[in-house]
Amino acid sequence: MIEQIEAVQRMQDYIREHLFEEITPAQLAKAALFSPWHAHRLFTQYLKVTPADYIRRLRLSTSVLWLRDGEPPCRVADVAFACGFSSVDGYQRAFRREFGCNPSEYLAKPAPLYLFTPYGVKFQERKEKTEMEPLKQVFLQVIAKPERKVIMKRGRNAAEYFSYCEEVGCEVWGLLQSIKSISGEPVCLWLPQRYRTPGTSEYVQGVEVPRDYDGEIPEGFDAVDFPAAEYLMFQGEPFEEENYSLAIEEVWEAIKKYDPTVIGYAWDRENPRIQLEPLGTRGYIELMPIRGLSPGEKK
Repeated sequence: MIEQIEAVQRMQDYIREHLFEEITPAQLAKAALFSPWHAHRLFTQYLKVTPADYIRRLRLSTSVLWLRDGEPPCRVADVAFACGFSSVDGYQRAFRREFGCNPSEYLAKPAPLYLFTPYGVKFQERKEKTEMEPLKQVFLQVIAKPERKVIMKRGRNAAEYFSYCEEVGCEVWGLLQSIKSISGEPVCLWLPQRYRTPGTSEYVQGVEVPRDYDGEIPEGFDAVDFPAAEYLMFQGEPFEEENYSLAIEEVWEAIKKYDPTVIGYAWDRENPRIQLEPLGTRGYIELMPIRGLSPGEKK
C-alpha cells in the first residue's frame, strides 16, 4: 500500500510541476513507475477522480485566481490558452460547468467560488510520533494584524480540523481560497467565546479581508469584525507531507512550553488563535494572540 500511495503522490507532484504543459498518460505512468493502465487505476482509486478530470479542475481553479488578481486585468482568451485549453470556447464551457458562470462574468465581478483544492495523497497517512525525528527548531516572530473582517463558516461542535471537515465538509477551503485575503491565504481559527454564537463550534475556517469589505458573503457564512492585535508566530521546520500531524504536534508542544513574559507579553485570551494550512515546504505555522504586560504583571 505504501508503494501505491507513493506512486499516486509522484503523479500529483508531476501534475503540479507541469500543470500548464501537455500531460499524457504515458508521462504519468513514468512518474508513477507503473503501467499506464495501473497508474490510472491507482490514481482514481486513491483520489476519487480521474487524472484528466483532476488536471482540468486544477487548471480551471488556477485560472480563477489569475482572473481575480491579474494586473492589469487579464483577457479571458489569454488565460484560456495559458491554462492549457486549446480554444476559448472550450475553456468557457468548462468554466461554466465547474463554477456555474462564464469567465467573463467572473472577471467583471469576482464572487466566491468553490475551487478544486486537492491535497497530496500522503496526507491520508498519519504516522505515529515515534516515526518522526524530534523537531530541531521552532522559529518565533511577533507580527501585527490590522483591524479586519473574517468571513467564516461555523461548525457545530468542532475543536479541530478533522471534526470540522466531518461537520462542514472539506470543500469550504476551496471557496475561501477564491476570496482575496489581506494575509494571502485562508486561515483556521479557534474562536474565544465572545465570537461564538450559540450552538456553533470553537474551530472555524475563514478568510481575512479588509474591515470595509463590501463584497459578496457566501450563503451560510458570517462576516465578523476583529480588532487590531499582535500575534506570536510559531513556525516549525519543513517536513514531509505524510508527517504533517507530527509537525503540528511538535509546534503545539513548543507553544505549551513557551512563556511569553520573557519578551514582555502575556497570552491574549480575547483574540482568536490562528492556524495556517500545513505546508511541508515552509513548516507548520500557528499564531498565538499576545498582549503587552500590565504594570502588575511585569516582574
